Amino acid sequence: MSDSFVRVARLEDLGPGEVLGSEVAGVEIALARDEDGGVHALSDVCSHDDVALSDGDVEGCTLECCKHGSQFDLLTGRPLQLPAVRPVPVHPVRVDADGSISVDPVRSLAGADG
Repeated sequence: MSDSFVRVARLEDLGPGEVLGSEVAGVEIALARDEDGGVHALSDVCSHDDVALSDGDVEGCTLECCKHGSQFDLLTGRPLQLPAVRPVPVHPVRVDADGSISVDPVRSLAGADG
C-alpha cells in the first residue's frame, strides 16, 4: 500500500458537484466530488487541449472540460464525449474520519496514457 498520500482539502471545502484544482507534490490534480458525495482525483489537464479540468463542471459522475466540452468519467478517467479521445490519469483518494481528503499523486489507478 502506498504511503505517499498528501492532504489536500477537507470535505467541507468541496461540496457535491464541485471541483477544486490543487498542486500535489508537483502534480496538477482536479479534486471532484460527485453528486452522491464521492470524492475523486484526476489529472487537472484535459487530454484534448492543455486546459485545467478544475475549471469545468461536475455532473453525475463526469467532469466536463470548460473549453471544448470533453467529458471524463470520474472513476476511470475515460473520455465520454469528444473531442477528447485519450483518458486522463485517476489518482487514489482517501477521506479520513475527520473529513480530511488526501490524494496519492504518485500512483495512478486508471487512465494513464500508458
